Amino acid sequence: MSSAASHTDSTISVAVLPERDQYIAAALDGADATQTDLDAARVLIWLGGAAGFPDLPDTVEWVALKTAGIEEFVAAGVLDNKRVWTNASGFYAENVAEHALALLLAGLRQINTSVRWGWDKDHIDPAVRTLRGATVAIIGAGGIARSLIPRLKACGASVLAVNHSGREVDGAERTLPSSRMDEVWSSCDHVVLAAPSTPETHHLINGKVLAQLPSHAWVVNIARGPLVDQQALYWALKGHEIAGAALDVTDPEPPARNDPLWSLSNVIITPHIANPSSGLTRELAPWIAENIRRFRAGDDLVSTVAAGHDY
Repeated sequence: MSSAASHTDSTISVAVLPERDQYIAAALDGADATQTDLDAARVLIWLGGAAGFPDLPDTVEWVALKTAGIEEFVAAGVLDNKRVWTNASGFYAENVAEHALALLLAGLRQINTSVRWGWDKDHIDPAVRTLRGATVAIIGAGGIARSLIPRLKACGASVLAVNHSGREVDGAERTLPSSRMDEVWSSCDHVVLAAPSTPETHHLINGKVLAQLPSHAWVVNIARGPLVDQQALYWALKGHEIAGAALDVTDPEPPARNDPLWSLSNVIITPHIANPSSGLTRELAPWIAENIRRFRAGDDLVSTVAAGHDY
């Protein structure tokens, strides 16, 4: 099945569910698309989760999901081979990259410790660190990495990028394929996780890896919780094997109230807000408009996904 079928109609009929949105509506107007009920739509823009996903009529040829991660849709058996599916991979990169940098800087400058203890310098590690001269490894060098790299370089850091192919990433001083991951840990000062959750990336950060990182390292996870073995992370943090961890995602999510990570002063946890819901559809809307134009022209859509693929 091709990524998009050619349409001669000047207007594309689109259903926006479970509720309409002002940013998506403006994008559709700009792309000469018309909102309609699902039964009359060629396109469904689904702004909800897997729960409550509707039965699709055969007239729907393309479904646009609002999330980058689609594991819950795969697990629920929502994806099929009857139509084109797109997710939002890379659409929110600027927001997430900004949050990743904020988390890393907060840890290095011990802002989290200052917030906890107030004006009490006895609780501040005298070795407050800087990004200047540091090497930051970004695991999963896609859209988020491309947005994060110039931000890190502006702070004086260099970047070691890791992607599946090893193809050079713009702005990174060095790029390695994921098959050479073992070379990363002793070559960096800090780690930012931006990879998808797959069987290959499950517990990518584990006890063995944590033992190889320098004692001043911070681990930042703005990707998916299962990339980190949280029990191993806890013991590494408690034993000061690494300096700290900043997590916007956890496993499970949210962490239980009695999760021991909450008790550690060298941990920062934010409630999965790297891409805040308040601005989600505003960030999504321009990409929807672009894909509407591509759909009309019969061109490949941006960020297509395939049923049956392992996510």
